[in-house]
Amino acid sequence: MNDYGAPVGFRLAVRHPDRITGIITQNGNAYEDGLTSFWSDLRKIWSNPSEADLAPLRANLTREATHWQYTDGVPDVSLVNPDKEALDQALLDRPGNEEIQLALFLNYATNVAAYPVWQEYLRTHQPPVLAVWGKNDAIFGPDGATAFTRDVKNAQVHLLDTGHFALETHRPAIAALTRTFLHSLPA
Repeated sequence: MNDYGAPVGFRLAVRHPDRITGIITQNGNAYEDGLTSFWSDLRKIWSNPSEADLAPLRANLTREATHWQYTDGVPDVSLVNPDKEALDQALLDRPGNEEIQLALFLNYATNVAAYPVWQEYLRTHQPPVLAVWGKNDAIFGPDGATAFTRDVKNAQVHLLDTGHFALETHRPAIAALTRTFLHSLPA
């Protein structure tokens, strides 16, 4: 699970805990601890957003913002594939997509409200968890990764020296951690 995919994964896990053999999360948050200052302005408007409140959120959909998401906290930005950033921006720039993205920002409040349910699922079912996180992520901070250890006894947490899209710069290391984790799961 990663980013916006984590809420989807947790909703599925809560509905079908018997189908989950393990959770791998890469900057996929389930804890208030992981919400950085990136979310501060958004959190203020979740309960009653106005059109004026949405204007600053549109800045998160610009080429500059996409570049920031890929490179902020990354010690060696030459490792980031510029094609991925360009593709993401091309998809963001499609007609009508801006409104969809704004709706997702506003709807994220439902995920935060569900965090306690997801945490209870983790405590109750104790699924094996591998949390691999960019320790410099300014969107979902590393405290979100370490928080898994509160609820899952043997949660494995790895904080890598990178930003939000850790796979962009640490693919081989994350692949190795994932392989080891998958091999450790019961057959």
